[in-house]
Amino acid sequence: MSVKQKVLAAAATLTLAGGLSAAGAVTASAATPQCGSGCIQIFSAKYGTNFIETVFLGIPAPGVPTELHRASSTNPAEDLIVPTGKPVLVSDFYADHLVSAAVENHYGGEPAVQVEYAPYGKPTGLCAALATTAYQNEGLSLEPCSTPGTTVWIIDVQDSPGTTYFPLVNGSTTDFAHPFGMVMPVNPACALFPRILVQHLIGNPTDVPADQLWGSTTGVVS
Repeated sequence: MSVKQKVLAAAATLTLAGGLSAAGAVTASAATPQCGSGCIQIFSAKYGTNFIETVFLGIPAPGVPTELHRASSTNPAEDLIVPTGKPVLVSDFYADHLVSAAVENHYGGEPAVQVEYAPYGKPTGLCAALATTAYQNEGLSLEPCSTPGTTVWIIDVQDSPGTTYFPLVNGSTTDFAHPFGMVMPVNPACALFPRILVQHLIGNPTDVPADQLWGSTTGVVS
């Protein structure tokens, strides 16, 4: 690991509770006031904090997609939590049998999270995930948080072009040269159903495009 990568790794690991990025760390409050300090809002670096990850129609069931939806302080479909309270190392998820040995070997020292749907702060046991091992243009959906691999998101420090935003690589990826990371391929302001997908990272490690970079924000959104 280069000096840059070590610095980024330290920055990401030291984010405040629940945060996904060094500069955009989540420390308190939520999409709804009822959700409280455990909730986060995840947004695309390209489209900003006006649109955040949201469960489609707020339905708490396996297979329900997640999308980018306009931020609202009254929409419980936007209430997401990090069950561990903060990022933990990929090696910790490996110890819990939630990622493969190959993923642990490549990403073991990097931070990772699960993102659980918790409308009004009530955990559902369902996490933003993939239904199967990652493939190109697979859409995110709610899946049981106990599902190995597909429910873990790696804060991909080594492929980050800076310290503010990071690729979020799915823990089921089998391609480590161009891993499968979250992407928002359309403008959510113009799309009827702006579903979040995964695609092979491009331009990594130094030129990953903004639609494949993500951050998180704090406070009740308006």
